Amino acid sequence: MALVRKHPTRWLAGALGVAFLMLGTGAVFAGVAYGSTAAPAPQASQTASRPQPMVEPTPAALRTCSVLPLAQDPRLMTVYASVRRADTGEPLFDLNGAVPARTASTMKVLTAAAAVMQLGADYQISTTVVSGSTPGTIVLVGRGDATLSAMPPGTESVYKGAPKLSTLAAAALASYQNQYPGQEITNLVLDATYWNAADKWDPSWKRTEQTIGYHSEVTALQVDGDRADPTRQTSPRSTDPIGRAGAAFLQALKDADPGGVVADDVTISTGSGSAGTVLAEVKSQPLRVLLPQMLLNSDNTLAEMLARIVSKESGLGGSAASLQQAIPSLLWPEDPATARRVIIKDGSGLSDQNAVPADVMSEFMRRVASGGENLDVVRDALPVAGKSGSLSSRFTGANAVAAGLVVAKTGWIDTAYTLSGFLDAADGTRLTFAFYGVGDGITEGAKEALDTLTTAVFTCGNNLARF
Repeated sequence: MALVRKHPTRWLAGALGVAFLMLGTGAVFAGVAYGSTAAPAPQASQTASRPQPMVEPTPAALRTCSVLPLAQDPRLMTVYASVRRADTGEPLFDLNGAVPARTASTMKVLTAAAAVMQLGADYQISTTVVSGSTPGTIVLVGRGDATLSAMPPGTESVYKGAPKLSTLAAAALASYQNQYPGQEITNLVLDATYWNAADKWDPSWKRTEQTIGYHSEVTALQVDGDRADPTRQTSPRSTDPIGRAGAAFLQALKDADPGGVVADDVTISTGSGSAGTVLAEVKSQPLRVLLPQMLLNSDNTLAEMLARIVSKESGLGGSAASLQQAIPSLLWPEDPATARRVIIKDGSGLSDQNAVPADVMSEFMRRVASGGENLDVVRDALPVAGKSGSLSSRFTGANAVAAGLVVAKTGWIDTAYTLSGFLDAADGTRLTFAFYGVGDGITEGAKEALDTLTTAVFTCGNNLARF
């Protein structure tokens, strides 16, 4: 200890050297001991290979723009919503989107599409006059042209350019005189048997739609959509559109009679006489003209007529019940799973028993927006926000930023307000959407709530968060 106290630095250095030497020696022996232990050879049969991904994962965009608070606006009551990219179909927003729900008049888009696919954009609806089974009898045969007009020559109904009863009557009278010279017309038969004339009103429709003037009974023979005032879109309808058409045609015959051909006391009856010789024919404007008249103004009568014609020309008879098969089979011929998710009670959307999931509608709007399958005729007939049709007075105030950039079909029944279509968002992304606000007691304020929700989607664009 005396030596340590006398030479502390030397003793410390020496001690550290000895310790280092001992530690190194121990490590060597430990290494020798480890290395001398025989490790088991790896067994190939016991080594499980790790599965490798078939496709390299791609990063998902983190979208941060939420419209959920606006979709929960109490004015919309229960909301069913779906938004997706038009180019890829990627869902961007969903709220009850897979649940079938009433569509109101957005159903008319499906009816219009089915009509184009089955009939073609140039299809015209014929109304004819044929000779009866005996001289003195003529038959007026309707095939679903609700635009046929009793307005005088030179005047227009709500259906601009529609064929006139006066034209048909004059041509029929001239042909009849040639075929039966000197023979009076004493009998006029009204043929509305293109589909069952008794199948004219769905039990789920409210009769106020008829008395207020939004909808006529669905008969294959009628004039001016059976309006009391053919110049007004909304005008009370009768309980006998076939009889009203017959009376108007008889008057047109008398107006065209040079004297003595039309008897003073012509008997009018209903029946079938389409097998007779055609005396005269007029045709509606082509479908590409009728669709804007239907979609821009949400014309229920035109929609029901076209739906029945689609069924009839599909070989399904034209009944209301057949629409469940006729329309989905045309729209989704190779996708029966989607077709089964759709419930179609009518062509107009008036029934609260129609049920189409919002995600089905937003996906179908991708097809409409693209314009393939001749659906450009449907696309170009849709209302434009702040510009045309049932959207001409909407998207105002703060929502005016989306005016002209939202193309959509509106819908309204007592228990639902709806809007479905496509838009070009602020960032240039084209989106398709379907929004339904559904509930007993829903009010007109739902329209503004729908516009505000749609404008928010427009603002978010591709940054729209899914929930």
